[in-house]
Amino acid sequence: MSTKPKHSAMERELSRALTWACELAKSEIVGYEWLTHRVDYQRFPDSLIVTWVFQGESDLKTAVAGQAKARMHELTQAAFEDIGITVTDIAAHVEFDSEEGCASQHGGDWNARLNSRKPSGGKHGKRH
Repeated sequence: MSTKPKHSAMERELSRALTWACELAKSEIVGYEWLTHRVDYQRFPDSLIVTWVFQGESDLKTAVAGQAKARMHELTQAAFEDIGITVTDIAAHVEFDSEEGCASQHGGDWNARLNSRKPSGGKHGKRH
C-alpha cells in the first residue's frame, strides 16, 4: 500500500476510535465539549497529539486538577490501543484547551490556535 492510502486508512481508524472516546467523555466529564487531533505522518506516532476541549476555562481547570484528567488519558490510550498505536507516555500525546481560551486569544480560530502550538507537524484533524 502506498503512503497516502495508508495514512488515509489510519486517519479513518483514528477518527473512529477518538469519536468513541469523545462520546464516552461527554457523558462522564462536566464541561467537556469535543476533541481534535493533529499529526505529521512522517513522524508518526511521536507527533500525534489529541486536544480535549472544554467550554470554559473553569471547567478545564477543574477537570485537569481532578480525576477527569486521568480519565481522558485512559480514554486516549484505549483509543490508540484499539487501532494498534503504541506510545510510551500517553501524557505526551494529550493536551487540554477551552472554547473560552480560543475565543479570547485567537478569536475563535482553532486552526490558528493549534498551529501556534509546538509543532506536531502537518495535518490537523477534525472535531470528534
